[in-house]
Amino acid sequence: MTYSPALLGFATDLGNLVAQTGPVARLVLIILLFFSILSWAIILSKWSKFRRMRTQSGRFLRAFRKANGRLQDVSSVSEQFKPSPLVAVFEGGYDEYRRQAGSRNITAVQRATQIASSEEMTQMESRLPWLATTGAVTPFVGLFGTVWGIIDAFQGLGTAGAATLRAVAPGIAEALITTAAGLFTAIPAVIAYNQYMQQIREFGARMDDFGLELLNTVDRPVAQAARQREAAVLEER
Repeated sequence: MTYSPALLGFATDLGNLVAQTGPVARLVLIILLFFSILSWAIILSKWSKFRRMRTQSGRFLRAFRKANGRLQDVSSVSEQFKPSPLVAVFEGGYDEYRRQAGSRNITAVQRATQIASSEEMTQMESRLPWLATTGAVTPFVGLFGTVWGIIDAFQGLGTAGAATLRAVAPGIAEALITTAAGLFTAIPAVIAYNQYMQQIREFGARMDDFGLELLNTVDRPVAQAARQREAAVLEER
């Protein structure tokens, strides 16, 4: 793989610029690097996880509808569709449905699906606050480096005794590089946070819809049994 001379020159100039920065600017850059590395680790892990969740959710939903109300068949194969959040909603509702034995309390099944959905939402939102924190804090960290660089620039100007470019250039360079680093760290974190929160809301809506679909499946035999009992009573009369 070859790189253009312009790109190599830019990388060399950037490396030299970082090497010439003062201790405060270097500390700012180290802090921003820490934020950036951790943020990108979260971004990539969430991207991979959400992609698998979306794929497995579609497959599980097709398997559920293909079972045509046979919940035990769905339960026997549900494990292979993890990490879909729909699996957790199904397992929560189906476990409550089995525990009820003779009496069927649809309200209790609904509460079980809602609890499972809430737990899945909490897991999906884990570590995302770090992205929000990164997007909110790192521009100010870079701004601190900017302010410090300007202070150095004015100190260099006072020492030199004349307003020359050589006197103020190092401080201005520190200011610009820390500002750029702060923005480079913050912008991907903000974009990823907004995108992932939108995807989480979509997953939440899908879990709510699936919970209602599961309740309809559970309620169908209960309603049918009730109609049969009513018909039997009417025949006895």
